[in-house]
Amino acid sequence: MLPPTTLFLLRHGEVEERYQHVFGGRIDMGLSPRGHEQAAALAKYLRARNIHLVYASPMKRVQQTLVPFASQFTNPPIVLEALQEVDFGDWTGLNGEQVRTRFNANAAAWTDQLEKAAIPNAESATRLRARIEPCLQQMIRSHPGQNIAVVCHGGVIRMMLAILLALPFSPMGLVGIEYASLTQVELRPHKTKLQLLNFTPWRDLP
Repeated sequence: MLPPTTLFLLRHGEVEERYQHVFGGRIDMGLSPRGHEQAAALAKYLRARNIHLVYASPMKRVQQTLVPFASQFTNPPIVLEALQEVDFGDWTGLNGEQVRTRFNANAAAWTDQLEKAAIPNAESATRLRARIEPCLQQMIRSHPGQNIAVVCHGGVIRMMLAILLALPFSPMGLVGIEYASLTQVELRPHKTKLQLLNFTPWRDLP
């Protein structure tokens, strides 16, 4: 009997201080010193998880997160443009207070705003799903019974969870996806099981 296909959805480490607490989106920022430490802790935790292959976003913060993993995988990561973070349009680079002042909008409800296509010049939830879903389904079809790591971004992971668990995207804003976190989903025929959500080895392990 074929073992389950397991997805390890990994968010990049903490970003440079000047980009923290803003809608970074398509800004191609790097990691902070703490982010590099988080990435190392995440790599150490996954060392015993028998990852067969890795898919990754091309963005700098993800590529830097992958550096500690370099010796752990036989094959190099498969970099996919489709795994880039959400394009937040006119909210890009703004913090919550700036979004409230300039757009009279609640930044905390950003998934709902994307669902309504209400952020000027941003990628709507519909467009985000159209970008992510074919990519996700191709990964699953191509590697049955294997352990697949997907290193990407908070918005992308939330959309993947919505697709995998057949849930609306809007409530995914209530789901914490922290820096250098691991979310694990097990896929079997006719059954999908969320095994870990927002697990952070750099914080949750001694």
